[in-house]
Amino acid sequence: MNQKPAGRISRFPHLRQDFAASLVVFLVALPLCVGVAVASGVPAELGLVTGIVGGVVTGLLRGSSLQVSGPAAGLTVLVFEAVREFGLPALGVVVLATGILQLAMGALKLGRYFRAISVSVVEGMLAGIGLVLIAGQLYAAAGTKAPASGIEKIAGLPGALVDAVGDTSALASLAIGAGTVAVLVSWKRLPAKVRTVPGPLAAVGLATLSAVLLNLPVATVEVRGLLGSVQPPSLSSFGGLADVGLLGTIVAFTLIASAESLFSAAAVDRLHDGPRTEYDKELMAQGAGNAVCGALGALPMTAVIVRSAANVQAGARTKASRVLHGVWLLLFAALLPNVLAYIPVPALAGVLVHAGAKLVPVRAIAGLWREHRGEALILVVTAVSIVAVSMFEGVLIGLALAVAKTAWEASHIRLEVVDKGAGPVQAYLSGNATFLRLPKILDHLEALPQDRPVELDLSGLHHLDHACRTALEAWAERHSAAGTTPVKVTEPVNVSRPVTTV
Repeated sequence: MNQKPAGRISRFPHLRQDFAASLVVFLVALPLCVGVAVASGVPAELGLVTGIVGGVVTGLLRGSSLQVSGPAAGLTVLVFEAVREFGLPALGVVVLATGILQLAMGALKLGRYFRAISVSVVEGMLAGIGLVLIAGQLYAAAGTKAPASGIEKIAGLPGALVDAVGDTSALASLAIGAGTVAVLVSWKRLPAKVRTVPGPLAAVGLATLSAVLLNLPVATVEVRGLLGSVQPPSLSSFGGLADVGLLGTIVAFTLIASAESLFSAAAVDRLHDGPRTEYDKELMAQGAGNAVCGALGALPMTAVIVRSAANVQAGARTKASRVLHGVWLLLFAALLPNVLAYIPVPALAGVLVHAGAKLVPVRAIAGLWREHRGEALILVVTAVSIVAVSMFEGVLIGLALAVAKTAWEASHIRLEVVDKGAGPVQAYLSGNATFLRLPKILDHLEALPQDRPVELDLSGLHHLDHACRTALEAWAERHSAAGTTPVKVTEPVNVSRPVTTV
């Protein structure tokens, strides 16, 4: 008699914890899904669609068991620029192509290689996104339209705030936005019982209540209905794939979404003791989710550290929690869509300003500057490039800097000269002889006495590139011709093709 209930319990041993965690994640995800969609310039319901797919589709697949996916603040700027340049119908094509590329990369087992991307570049990318996001959402908080480029957004802020001072509607909108940020900042200092309600939900809820009770003249979310917002890409929209600009956008979506998801997975793994992330399978799970989102014309998805951390901290034990959170989003979108119409847009802007501020690692920059100034420089240059130029070019600049820095640091070379005053001069080279250090090597060699024999010992070299080999041969010939004393060269170990001894 008692074995059936026991059997049911053993089948779902963590159902209670996962159910409770799913409700917490749902309450955290709801305002963020809507806020990211509005900030991206698309219908609010499309953010919910991406959240639903992230829970129900990606949540069911293998990869990272406790990581939660959905629309992310980190892609808001890129989505907004894509919609502005190519139009909303092209968004589905971009996201669908992104998903297919992620599936292919996962199948080719390339997921693990995203861990090789410089952390400074990723943090710089997120910092640049955060700065542009903050600047753009401050305009939304003031009820005005933001300029197109990142530089214009930042440069125009003082004027926009001055204009808002003389406008009653703008002041009310700013008050709602500022109040939302204040609630989010102070929420973690409140008693634990109060903090059972997620901060974003509480902040948006209080802002909505204030706007309704005080009848404030602020813009609210436009509601179109779930089915009315879903617009699968038409066949004609796929013709845009011939546009080089659109292809570049797809590559940017793929790289940024994949890197953010897999870095989030690494962070989530540090929060729990459960199964570790299978990076290639997680990349395929993200690709499957983005392919479905693209087919529905919705926003792109990534793994989101805020929701994932809330999931772990709420006691989730299996992937059932993230699947259930997607179910709750679906029920809300289907049964209570009109509730969205009461949410003030400046409240959502406040949520995203707070999210954008978290993307700017001020403390990390200070720590890096004290210990690794080169890494700090890469982070800052990447962020500034994204603000000044664009997302894609900024990331490429950051990657190029990281590669150049690594190449320079890997080219350590040491030259030790032993001159006893009589007999041959002995010169020992050790380390990695590359073209980056060639001027230093030649300066030291050319300073050696011209009228005495030289014994050049290269056995301590780990690497000798073609440029250095050619330059050393040329120096040996010049030295022998000038001093009529030959240069004796001891070959490096395990380096191909011997240097001609002069």
